[in-house]
Amino acid sequence: MMQSYLKWVAGHERSFIHLTRIAIFLVMAWIGGIKFLPYEAESIVPMVANSPVMKFFYAKPAPEYKQHMNKEGELVPQNRAWHQENRTYLFAAGLGTVIIAIGILVLLGLFSPTLGFIGALLAAAMSFFTLSFLITTPEAWVSHFPYLSGIGRLVVKDVIMLAGALVCLSGSAQELLKEHRHEGARIEAGSVAAGVPAFNAAPPAAARTAATRAQ
Repeated sequence: MMQSYLKWVAGHERSFIHLTRIAIFLVMAWIGGIKFLPYEAESIVPMVANSPVMKFFYAKPAPEYKQHMNKEGELVPQNRAWHQENRTYLFAAGLGTVIIAIGILVLLGLFSPTLGFIGALLAAAMSFFTLSFLITTPEAWVSHFPYLSGIGRLVVKDVIMLAGALVCLSGSAQELLKEHRHEGARIEAGSVAAGVPAFNAAPPAAARTAATRAQ
């Protein structure tokens, strides 16, 4: 019984990779979508404002934002006006668009290994960058390691997203290599059918390029 179950699981690796692609898309589409809402846009301010790479997107320097943070669902007109001046909502909308686009590329890996490879690579890079907030965001910690705050607990989950993206990346790479092998076999079969020996067949593009350079 256990043996047959293990064989079933082992035989569905490709299906599980596809399921991972769908899961990544759902998370990214959801998270990217709510980036257009003010409360979510405001929640990422501490991470963006303290990031040496992203702080330039905001008009106000850190830690000025600490005086204008709203609780989730809370509306303070003065704070809302400050965030508008800070470009908080504009940046979040742009970020949300990028996140949704990456999620769609990952999902398209169900049909196109090339698009899936690009999407998974971008998703892995995004997750890796998000994890850097654990270093640059003071609010990620209650006091010090290992005491993560709410923001820190949210960010550290990107380790799972990073691992899932790498699994999808590997799956797309395997499919691309398989396509190249099939293409090579098709060309060789066509040459044999035409009566052209394999060694007389047209050389690969890389070989032709090298020969041209040698001349």
